[in-house]
Amino acid sequence: MPNRHDRSLIPVGMSTILPEAVTQVRHLEEVLLATLGGWGYREIIPPTFEYLDVLAPGLEPEVIEACYKFADRTTGRILLLRPDVTAQIARIVAMGMVDERLPLRLSYRTTVFRYEPEHAGRDREIFQVGAELIGVDDAAMDGEIVALMGDCLGKLGLSDFTISLGHVGFFKALVARAGLSQEGRKRAEHAAAKKDLPRLEEILARERISAKAARGILEAPRLYGREEVLDRGRALAGRDPKSRAALDRLTQVYRLLADAGLKDRLVLDLGEFRGFDYYDGVVFDVFAEGVGCELGGGGRYNNLIGRFGRDLPSTGFAFDVDRLFQALERRGNGFPPAHGPVLVSAPAAQARRLFQVSGRLREAGLSVVQGSLRAASQNHPRSVLAEGRRLGVASAVLIGLPGRPPEEALVLTGLTGARPAQRRRVAIKEVAELLSKRGC
Repeated sequence: MPNRHDRSLIPVGMSTILPEAVTQVRHLEEVLLATLGGWGYREIIPPTFEYLDVLAPGLEPEVIEACYKFADRTTGRILLLRPDVTAQIARIVAMGMVDERLPLRLSYRTTVFRYEPEHAGRDREIFQVGAELIGVDDAAMDGEIVALMGDCLGKLGLSDFTISLGHVGFFKALVARAGLSQEGRKRAEHAAAKKDLPRLEEILARERISAKAARGILEAPRLYGREEVLDRGRALAGRDPKSRAALDRLTQVYRLLADAGLKDRLVLDLGEFRGFDYYDGVVFDVFAEGVGCELGGGGRYNNLIGRFGRDLPSTGFAFDVDRLFQALERRGNGFPPAHGPVLVSAPAAQARRLFQVSGRLREAGLSVVQGSLRAASQNHPRSVLAEGRRLGVASAVLIGLPGRPPEEALVLTGLTGARPAQRRRVAIKEVAELLSKRGC
């Protein structure tokens, strides 16, 4: 997000978001949550801290290593700052919502904290908005969560996004069939996720994988494109039931989304992985022109909730709000016009009237800044214009002008423009309607 404060004054990877940007971020979050709510997703607020021993079953070792940890002064147990919302929701559902009617549709806006080396160029405080769909495992639910993500972007005014769609089961089945060790499989998956083919080739050589199997594994991360990718994937899968089952599910989801109008936004990537090992089905990332990394993504995690108790198939996604902000800012749209508040000014003797009029305008939905109380001679339009411009407001309202009726106000508009401000005398009761029509 823009307007981050001097980073030398705050911890690396943390943010100070200044007022103008906050207004835009809140608008972005409200649009997302309203869209999620329109699909039946109810907001949940997870705790900022978790006990490490309680949440650890849902976290990979790399994530635990990147957590911020400290001791609870009351119990002595180790606490951690929220590193991952999906794991938290899995814990909450397994331990407290298992009797809810399924499927559960949950949404959230929150912040996660993970340590990143200073040179990595990534934030340690990540603002997220996301959704989780819990309790059903079928292609329609996979399609719903991807379509919902696309609808969120559309509601924000982003139309040039691309969704990269894959299935982690395809590549996992290939390496398992080739006979890699458990550790070798994990290293191969990480290399494939990064499209690091030299590293992947090195791993396969170390594991002494046959040349034929290695060729197929090395080809999979490069299978990126439209529906023809599925045909080549089936050729690589051969008769292996796990690889073919992954491709069948991916084909179903792809066609559902194409029928839903997203075909031109979709690309298939048979080497697609997410950054967390709990994903085990259809996965996806979303990209926008001009932003060099994904705006968000997600996928199916059928075995995560079971780590905390009851098994429940699930899928979900999360947006990185900072990256969404960058995408919208690049396009120059997606944010409402920035109308400043209205300045209301009155002589010192009319403090009571100043509060009454200001309150009336706020009740009408306007944002109001009350001017400093001053003598009548200082309540001149010129001095109010100067104060309004100093405060950056778009309009000002003067009441209690000498020689004018008590129910009359002088309204000054266009204070932030290059042209002279416009003046209009109206009844105080008409001020709210006048300013609302002008969008001030």
